[in-house]
Amino acid sequence: MLGTENLLLFVVSGLILNITPGADILYILGRSSSQGFRGGSVAALGIGAGCIVHVIAATVGISAIIAASATAFMVIKFIGAAYLVYIGITMFRKNKADVNEVQAMPATKLSTIFWQGFLTNSLNPKVALFFLAFLPQFISPSAENKSIALLFLGILFNINGTLWNLFVAWASSSVASQLRRSGVVTKWLNRTIGALFLYFGAKLAVSQS
Repeated sequence: MLGTENLLLFVVSGLILNITPGADILYILGRSSSQGFRGGSVAALGIGAGCIVHVIAATVGISAIIAASATAFMVIKFIGAAYLVYIGITMFRKNKADVNEVQAMPATKLSTIFWQGFLTNSLNPKVALFFLAFLPQFISPSAENKSIALLFLGILFNINGTLWNLFVAWASSSVASQLRRSGVVTKWLNRTIGALFLYFGAKLAVSQS
């Protein structure tokens, strides 16, 4: 009725793609380790909100314009890469303080966590290209309204992804609650995640597509 096909395959494929480690998962792990499930879940919701931007953009055709314009793609790519590097540096620099100072640092505001998650996802042009490449494969050529089918698949993918991210936040916060007793573990966990953010930012910046 909506013009979709192979819906079960779409859900399974989407779940496999969602569990693949990336910048989004790293951000959730970082927030969950420092502020528990509450911080991790807000990060997951922020990422989900950023994903909605790509779903809507793909539906109305903005993503297709970005994909066709090398300049637009490059600008958004470098903005996204710079933001990932910024988050990586921020997490890495926290560890310059000694253990007691790290443990005494105030928690990041939940609104800040949400918007950082939102920008981490929405400023990544490869997510836009992913939706353009992946979603149409599950739309029937005979669909009367392909935009509605695209919107439906995008929302379904985002819901499944958000549920998985919430699970990651819960699981990682449960483990982190035991590890947070050690300031050394917290320091090196944040430092490792920060370094990985720097890697993803650099990788995005130098990528050719």
